Amino acid sequence: MAKEISFIHAADLHLDSPFKGLSNLPESIFRQVRESTFTALDRLIDAAIAKQVDFILIAGDLFDNEKQSLKAQIRLRKAFEKLQEHAISVYLSYGNHDYMSGNRYPVTYPENVFIFPTEEVSSFTFVKDEIKLAQIYGFSYENRAVYERKAKAYKINNQTIPYHIAMLHGSIISNTEHDVYAPFQISDLVEEDFNYWALGHIHKREILKNSPPIVYPGNLQGRNRKETGEKGCYHVVLKDKQADLSFIPLQSIEFQSKKIDVSSCKQVHDLEKCILTEITETKAPQLIDLTLTSDNLSLKEWERQKHVEDIIELINETTVAETDWKYIFRVSANVKQAVFHEAFETDSPFIAELSQYLEEADILPYTRELYQHKQARRYLETLSNEEEQEIKEEAKQLLIQELLKG
Repeated sequence: MAKEISFIHAADLHLDSPFKGLSNLPESIFRQVRESTFTALDRLIDAAIAKQVDFILIAGDLFDNEKQSLKAQIRLRKAFEKLQEHAISVYLSYGNHDYMSGNRYPVTYPENVFIFPTEEVSSFTFVKDEIKLAQIYGFSYENRAVYERKAKAYKINNQTIPYHIAMLHGSIISNTEHDVYAPFQISDLVEEDFNYWALGHIHKREILKNSPPIVYPGNLQGRNRKETGEKGCYHVVLKDKQADLSFIPLQSIEFQSKKIDVSSCKQVHDLEKCILTEITETKAPQLIDLTLTSDNLSLKEWERQKHVEDIIELINETTVAETDWKYIFRVSANVKQAVFHEAFETDSPFIAELSQYLEEADILPYTRELYQHKQARRYLETLSNEEEQEIKEEAKQLLIQELLKG
C-alpha cells in the first residue's frame, strides 16, 4: 500500500495584472485591486503551509504577459523561498501568457522549484523519505501559442512509482469561449493510467471528470467582470489511487454580477435603499457589475436623466470606506422586455417592425471595425451569445425610447 501524498493544484496566477478598464476606481480601492494577485499568492502559500502539503503544482500563466515585471518575479521568488523553509516543493510550467522566449528578467528560483524546461513533455520524480512516490509530467510554452495535441505525448514512464500526475495548460478542442491552445479531448487524457490531470488556461473552476480527476482550478483572483465569484485552488490528497479534492478560496477581491429587480421603486430615491439591501449581504470586498430591471418604464427615464448614475455615486460613497467594501463599477438599467413590448409595439406597426428587425440583426458588422483595430483589439475579448443579446436589447430600448420622446 503506497503512502498518501498531499498537494495543491493552482494555475493562472497572472501576477501583476494591470486590471485594464478599472483605473477610474477610487485610488484606495485601485491600490487593493492592483495588489490583489499578490495577496492571492500569499494566501496560496499560507494554505500550502497550513495543509502541510508535499508540493504545489502551478499549471501555467504565473505572470500576466510575456514581459514579466521584475516586481512579480521577485515576489514569486520570495513566496517560493517561504515554501522551501517548510520543505514544500513546487512544480511549474509556463503557459501562453508567460511563454519562455518572452521573459525579460530571468530570476533564479530556489532549489525546491522544478520548472518544465521545453515544449517536449518531460517528468520530475517526487521523493519523500527516500521513496519515489510520484512522477509529475508536463511541458512549458516556449512561444506564445501551442497548437499541437500535446496530450498524446503524455506516457507513463516508470510503473514502479505509485502515483502519476499530468500537468497541462490547454483547452478542450470544442471550447468556443477562449483561444484553444494545446487542444485535447477528454478521451485523450484517459488513454494512460494517470491518477490526476492538473489543468490550466481556463479561468473558470471545473472538474471535467471525477475518475481520474481532470480538473481546472480556475485562476487565483478574478481580473474582470467575467471572472466572478470565489477564486482559488484545489487541495488534493491521493491515497491508494483514490483522490480527495477540496476547494480553497484565495481571492482578496470578488467580482460579482448582480441583477436587482427594482419594480417596487416608485420614486427614484427608492433605488438607494433597494440596492444597498441587496449588495451588503456578503461579507467580502466586491466589485459589482450591476443590472437593474423593472416593469416600470420610469427606470429608463431615470437613467436618461442621469438620476441612476447619481444614486450609484451616493451608494459607492456609503460603502467604499467599509472593511468589506462594495463598489459598483458598472451599471445598466433595463425595462423588462415583455413590459417594453406591450407598452410600445402593440400601438405602433413601425416600432413592431423595427423591433423585429433588431431581434434578427447581427451585431458583427457594427463591431468589426473595433475588433480589427490594431490597438483596441488587444484589450477586447470575444463577445458571448448572452452578451450579444444584452447589447441588442439595450440598443433596441434606447432607440425606441429616443424615437418616442415627446
